[in-house]
Amino acid sequence: MTSRIVIVGGGLTGALAAVRLHEAGQDVSVHERREDLRRSTEHQGRSINLALSTRGLDALDRVGLSQALREQGIPMRGRMLHSRDRSVTFQPYSADPANVLLSVSRDGLNALLLDAVDQRQIPTHFDHRLVDIELRSSNAVFETNEARLRERFDVMIGADGAYSAVRNRLQRTDRFSYEQNYLEHGYKELTIPARSDGSYAMEPHALHIWPRGGHMMIALPNADGSFTCTLFWPYGGPVGFERVDTEGEVAETFHEQFPDAVDLMPQLADEYLRNSTSSLVTIRCGPWFYEDRIVLLGDAAHAVVPFYGQGANAALEDVTIFMELLATNDGAWGPTMASFYAHRKPDTDALADLALDNFVEMRDRVASPLFRLRARAEQRMHRWAPRWITPLYEMVTFSRTPYVDAVARAKHQTTLVDRLMLALVAVVLLVIVATIILVIA
Repeated sequence: MTSRIVIVGGGLTGALAAVRLHEAGQDVSVHERREDLRRSTEHQGRSINLALSTRGLDALDRVGLSQALREQGIPMRGRMLHSRDRSVTFQPYSADPANVLLSVSRDGLNALLLDAVDQRQIPTHFDHRLVDIELRSSNAVFETNEARLRERFDVMIGADGAYSAVRNRLQRTDRFSYEQNYLEHGYKELTIPARSDGSYAMEPHALHIWPRGGHMMIALPNADGSFTCTLFWPYGGPVGFERVDTEGEVAETFHEQFPDAVDLMPQLADEYLRNSTSSLVTIRCGPWFYEDRIVLLGDAAHAVVPFYGQGANAALEDVTIFMELLATNDGAWGPTMASFYAHRKPDTDALADLALDNFVEMRDRVASPLFRLRARAEQRMHRWAPRWITPLYEMVTFSRTPYVDAVARAKHQTTLVDRLMLALVAVVLLVIVATIILVIA
C-alpha cells in the first residue's frame, strides 16, 4: 500500500531514505531547511571528512553509488602517527590489505545522493524549515522565506540531524526520554594544501594522527591533493581554544605540539582565527517513533562523536535495516517502527560508548609501545585463527556485525588474547632459562 511520506532532512540519511522508499513504491517528498548545497558557494555541512567503511558502502551499493565513491574517494589503509620529534609510525587497520577506509567529502557524498533523488524525480524542497508537527491532523508545518506551508503526511521520517526539529517535537510527547552530553573538547577545521605540483604533502593512503594525550589533530586526504585537518582541543586549559586566540599564540602552540604539520600549513593562523569552533555531542533518546506515523533515523535518533568514524556509516546502515524490517513486516509502518527501535537502539548505544572510548585511544593509547604490540599480536592471531580472533576494530569497521555483538565478542577475546600473550611470554622465558642452564652446565 502506498503511503504519503514526508522526509524532513535532505542530508545523507534523508536522501538515501528517499531513494530507497521511492524504489519501494512509496510517494515521497524531501524537505530541507538549508539551501541546495549543489547550488551554494558556502560550505554547509559538518566539517569533518567522512571515513566510509563497510556499513556505509553496503547501504550506498544498494542504490548503485558505492562504485562512484570508490573511484572518487581516497583509500586509507591505516593510521600514520606523528610524534613531537617528527618521527612517524604506521599502524595498519587490518591484517587484510583489502580492508581500507574511504576518505570522502561529506558534501560530495550528499550531492551524489541528491542527484540520485533528482534522477528519480522525487520532489525536493529546499529552504523549508520545519516549525511544527500537528499530530492530530498529521500535518507538517514549514516556513520558507515567503510563506508558512502545511504538508499532510501518512508517515514522517525525521532525518534532520543532531539538532532535529522532528525530535524536538517528539520531546513534547508523553514518555519520550532525551539525554545529551557534550565533551569538554571542540573541533576546528584546518587545511594542509597540496604541493605546488599538485602532489600530496604527506602519505595519502592513511589517516594521520598527532596524538598528544588530552588532545589531538587528525588529517584525511582529499582528491585534490590536500588534507582536511581537524583539531580536537579542549575549550579551556593551556592548550585550548579559549587560550590560543592570537596569531602569535597559534604559531607558538602549533610549533610546540605539531612541529612537522605546521611546516605544511601556510594559512594556519588565518584559518585558525577565521574558522568556527564546533562542539561534540552524544545524543541518546527514545522511543524513536510516534504511533505508526513518525520515525527518527540517523543523527536525529543517535548522534555520536566522530572518533570511531561510524556516525555516517551507522546512519546509512539505519536505512538498510529499516527497509529490511519494512519488507519483513509487509509494509506495515507501526510494527516496522517499533521493531526498528527495539533492534537498533542497543547497537547505537554501544556505538556511542565505542566512539567516546576511541577518543581516548586515538589521543593517548595509540602512541604507547604496549598498545602497538598488543594490536600487532591481535592482528597476527586473527590471521592464524580468524574464526576465533577478530579485532574489535575489524568487526565494527569491516563487517556488519551488530555493534552490541562486536563489543560482547571483543570482551571475550580480550581475555583469550591476554592469556595467549602471557603463555607466549612464559614459553620465551622458559627457553631463555633452559638455554642459560645448558650454557652453565
